[in-house]
Amino acid sequence: MDTDLIASLAAVGVALGIVEGIKPGPLLTMVIRESLTKGLKAGMWTAAAPIFTDGPMIIATLLVAGWMASQPMVLFIISLLGAVFLTKMGVDCFGLEPPSAELGDDDASGSFKRGILTNLLNPNVYMFWVLIGGPLMASAAEEEPFAPITFALCFLISIILVKSAIAWLFVGAGDRLSTRGYRIALSICGLAMLAFAAGFAYQAYGLYPEVF
Repeated sequence: MDTDLIASLAAVGVALGIVEGIKPGPLLTMVIRESLTKGLKAGMWTAAAPIFTDGPMIIATLLVAGWMASQPMVLFIISLLGAVFLTKMGVDCFGLEPPSAELGDDDASGSFKRGILTNLLNPNVYMFWVLIGGPLMASAAEEEPFAPITFALCFLISIILVKSAIAWLFVGAGDRLSTRGYRIALSICGLAMLAFAAGFAYQAYGLYPEVF
């Protein structure tokens, strides 16, 4: 068992989970909305949506990870597209406004379902696992089968914990997460994404001799 590879991929899973957790998007907006309108419990149930939306994507990616690892051209294309996608998301982080929530009269019992529906309709979920999660897990699948599973679990746990923490910040004390503080956090996320984009570009560069 390659513990170094497992630990490395676990760290990447945590880092990406934090980045995806704090980044404004449809699900985070829904988490904050449900938290403000229905309470912290509703917000946390909404934050748990990735278990059911990302789960199938993770399973599908794990099933094809071994095949992808043996296809340099596929990995090259996906790594290149992933680098472009991450660069765009990273740059976007520097200009995004903090998400806002509009008050509503919905029943709190539907918070979890609304979270799942919101994430299922979010194209970024599919793009993340095809362009980012897939290549990362595929690159480690042949060398250490447990590494991709560790990555997926660490990612899911991190993204859920981060979104739950943001729900608590908005409900427990709205002034603890100021607009300035949120923008600083987004800038850090942007830098992290650009760093991951550089890593993907380097991976594509390393695969270039095998493809051409």
